[in-house]
Amino acid sequence: MSSHRTLHVIIHGRVQGVGFRAWTHHQAMLHGLKGWVRNRRDGTVEALFAGPDTEIEAMLKACRQGPLGAVVERIEPVEGSADAAVDLSAPFDVRGTL
Repeated sequence: MSSHRTLHVIIHGRVQGVGFRAWTHHQAMLHGLKGWVRNRRDGTVEALFAGPDTEIEAMLKACRQGPLGAVVERIEPVEGSADAAVDLSAPFDVRGTL
């Protein structure tokens, strides 16, 4: 049985204006993950993924590629964030820009 975890990340590169949030939402739903995704004013995309460890790893692998037109430079984990809470009963959410 796979363990569950929550991972909060910042995705750097050309990740805005290429449909990254909608793509992330679709991918998260395919992987059965909970959480959210949003653009940040600094040009990055921020996401929180919660679910089975194997599915989070698959999601991270997908995010390293991103949608057509994206250029992902790096994915940075966010440690100890107070904003890392996720409602496990809610579907994956696309949030507004922070």
